[in-house]
Amino acid sequence: MSLYEASFRLKHECPYREISERYPDLTIREWYLSDCQVLEITSAEVPTDDLLEEIDRIGTILHESIDDSGLHVITQSCLCSLEGSILERFEEHDCLYQPPTIHRQGWEHYTVIAFDESDVRDLFRDLEADRDIELLSKTAIAEQRIPHSMLAPVDRLFEDLTDRQLAALQLALENGYYEQPRQTSLRDLASQTSVARSTYEEHLRKAENKLMANAGTYLRLVTSGTEADPLGTSQAEVPEQRAN
Repeated sequence: MSLYEASFRLKHECPYREISERYPDLTIREWYLSDCQVLEITSAEVPTDDLLEEIDRIGTILHESIDDSGLHVITQSCLCSLEGSILERFEEHDCLYQPPTIHRQGWEHYTVIAFDESDVRDLFRDLEADRDIELLSKTAIAEQRIPHSMLAPVDRLFEDLTDRQLAALQLALENGYYEQPRQTSLRDLASQTSVARSTYEEHLRKAENKLMANAGTYLRLVTSGTEADPLGTSQAEVPEQRAN
């Protein structure tokens, strides 16, 4: 059995699409949560005051940064009614929506997973009846190659992490600790907090350990079916496990 992944873009009346049309360098990624929408808004260009005012009207700003790399904003807004929405149209044709929706240069970009090629055709015919739409790609995928985003709900990856561990992880990520080469040190990160370096490092290491443990199940699913030893490590090269 094969599944089908289809990507397409369309135009219809939507405030986020309209903003992306007025500001061609802007990219808006949209996620639907249970009771709200979360938007990630990015641009390599320095934003104008008019754009910042429009973003401020979208919803509550959770994060905002403007530097040499451009604009990066996270906002949260109330979830509009989904009655008659495009997401319901996906469900009517047995297609699974793969977030996020991407708004760029006046187009909305979507990806769906279907269990039958005819479902993709029926969905496309339905949508083109009242929207400008372009099919970008349609690919058959084997069950063993189900997209990774279908395997791992995001909240499961961060299960059991405390607020302090999450904060330590976010601080390290935003300051380039995981880049190569590293852009900061544990000492510098700890100096931005009210805790000692050893305490901050403990929070960070526990967060990393829990994150990798949670991701382990999905890692095994993703790597199943790949070549047996892609790194070329022989049994002799694997370090012997010490007894506890």
